[in-house]
Amino acid sequence: MTALAAAAVLVAAGCGDDSADTAPAVDATSSATVSAQPAAPAAPQISAPADPGPGEPTTDPYADSALIDHTEWTDDVDGRRLHVYPTPAGREDRFPAAQDRAWAEIVAATPDADSPGMHDQFACHWVWARLVAPNKPSWNLEPWRPAVGYEATVQAMCNPGGPDPAGN
Repeated sequence: MTALAAAAVLVAAGCGDDSADTAPAVDATSSATVSAQPAAPAAPQISAPADPGPGEPTTDPYADSALIDHTEWTDDVDGRRLHVYPTPAGREDRFPAAQDRAWAEIVAATPDADSPGMHDQFACHWVWARLVAPNKPSWNLEPWRPAVGYEATVQAMCNPGGPDPAGN
């Protein structure tokens, strides 16, 4: 199993699961020991690189499209949760600067989401959840989760501080 595939399995099991999702929980520690591959490469940059890498679009095919359909706050057993519903363009846009544009749309719609921990959870979903669970209805961001930085957020399957106690 490649490091990327292992990361995909880990993220598919996490990412603030919706109750309708049925992916089994995966223990990041045991999954890492199963793989004989070296550790996964460093997490991708949160900001767009100066020059697009190979395979990245040089123009944004969705520049005139909204990337986020809507956001919705809920109060769950474990605390407040922001459900982020991407548009079809938000699920498909691979232009490097699109991530920052999508985050700006979230903050414009939900200003109280603007915190480092919430941004890291969003970036994790933008990069990894779109890859491994492209049809996940919403990306769930929780303000009560600790702000541990992007790399540690990815290592925690987008859920730093442990899995959702409510199973959502």
